[in-house]
Amino acid sequence: MLTDAEIDAAKKRTNYTDKPFHEHPDCIRLAFEWLDAQRTVKGAGQKHLALKHVIEKWAGRYVSETDVNVAAELHPRITGKYPNFNLSARLTRPHDRRLKGIGEALTQGYRDRIQESLYKIVEQ
Repeated sequence: MLTDAEIDAAKKRTNYTDKPFHEHPDCIRLAFEWLDAQRTVKGAGQKHLALKHVIEKWAGRYVSETDVNVAAELHPRITGKYPNFNLSARLTRPHDRRLKGIGEALTQGYRDRIQESLYKIVEQ
């Protein structure tokens, strides 16, 4: 689990394109877990998908674009700029065990709008 200190250091390193907005460190943890479940490719992805919305629906909580940028900065396999990270177009639906221990997970009702059809792979 990412520590608050790791998250704070990554916020300072992140190259923001918009004014940073972070409601809670758990939002970055949720984005990191979602990104961690994804398969990566060599180059930047070309699929222009609003990743923050996809992540919110899985995590059950609001996540800002800047939360996703910080999570990508923290992740050793993720490269590129939002929304064109080096993610496979075949998205993986993360297992719900990734939400355990993240207090803000499933707290805002976004989960009822999850789009299962976006996912081609289900994490075991």
